[in-house]
Amino acid sequence: MLLEHPSDGLAAIRTHIGAIFVSLELSRKNWLVTSLSPGKAEKMSKHSVAAGDVAGLLALFAELGRKAEARTGQSYPIITIQEAGLDGFWLHRVLQQNGVESHVVDPASIAVPRRRKRAKTDKIDGETLLRTLLAYKRGEPRVCAMVVAPSPEEEDRRRLCRERRTLIAERIEHVNRIKGLLFAQGISTTNRCGATGGRGLRRCAPGTDGSCRRI
Repeated sequence: MLLEHPSDGLAAIRTHIGAIFVSLELSRKNWLVTSLSPGKAEKMSKHSVAAGDVAGLLALFAELGRKAEARTGQSYPIITIQEAGLDGFWLHRVLQQNGVESHVVDPASIAVPRRRKRAKTDKIDGETLLRTLLAYKRGEPRVCAMVVAPSPEEEDRRRLCRERRTLIAERIEHVNRIKGLLFAQGISTTNRCGATGGRGLRRCAPGTDGSCRRI
């Protein structure tokens, strides 16, 4: 379920929120982290954490917090954003359990320039996510659509349905391939997929009239 940011005239004119903003680019090998901390004159920082290293990610957040506090004399919360994707919502839940304000965004809802080709690089994507998060927290309307994370039980049910659809599609693909190979050898089949499998298959010699039709 998607959740658009509500329009709030008072919130839309705010230009500063005291927090450390972080975007996460997740991949199978590395997690690329782009951060924007108070006291750095809006200069973004780039970091890399091994994929799946939650302890390393939380340690990085703690280090960002310590540096921001040393610069400004204040402590700040961590606010993160990541794209909805194949990783699901487990990291989102872990971050929330550790006191991090986490957001998951629908990537299709983020506006991109249409006149020029958009390069798919971690630098551009990380900065785009971060700027999107900043605009969202300022209350700007129609910036993006945040995804409402399902519960673990709901996610498991969705996964079962997706896996079943995938298996059915694979079965159809294999059946069609086998039927094509059989027809190439002069063997006619029916469109049945029963418990007997191929035990009832009778072979016809190539070039016959195709009278062997039972599987």
